[in-house]
Amino acid sequence: MNILKSDRPALILIDIQKAFDNLAYWGGERNNPEAEAKAGELLQLWRENKLPIFHIKHCSSDLNSPLNAISPGNEFNDFVKPMDGEPVIKKNVNSAFIGTDLKERLDKENINTLVIVGLTTDHCVSTTTRMSGNLGYDTYVVSDATATFNKKGVDGQSYSAKLIHETALASLNEEFATIITSDFLKQNIKA
Repeated sequence: MNILKSDRPALILIDIQKAFDNLAYWGGERNNPEAEAKAGELLQLWRENKLPIFHIKHCSSDLNSPLNAISPGNEFNDFVKPMDGEPVIKKNVNSAFIGTDLKERLDKENINTLVIVGLTTDHCVSTTTRMSGNLGYDTYVVSDATATFNKKGVDGQSYSAKLIHETALASLNEEFATIITSDFLKQNIKA
């Protein structure tokens, strides 16, 4: 399986923001500590190949959220800061397609293939990926360029970030998207 540069696959960077550095706020445990760096490597690859890039920024309507626009946590992580001319799409729900013009932009550029990276695997990455698949895009999620946090179940049981991440990806795989690694992507993006 190759992802063809000639198809102009879009890199969708979801919510890679400084607020997610605050482990205590999000649950205390996180998987894939290198996810932002891996996303940054892919961003550089996309820039070098002049492929389409879309930065998604979560702007929470909750004034107390570290993702609120007035919070320093709303800023993009240093690994993936947008360059001039790269689109930044702001959202305030889990899907990058709801309340934004992402689909219109993709359709205007005749983009049919999406490569998704970002935070968090079980929330905004998953919701955006599900919609992407349902909208008919050929969708890939990069497992080591995504991450999440531990969660408490309805019965109070704690579930590890690794388990949450793996089950979120398993739920997406082969139905809404193809799950790949950053190394696989680097080796299989072809002219």
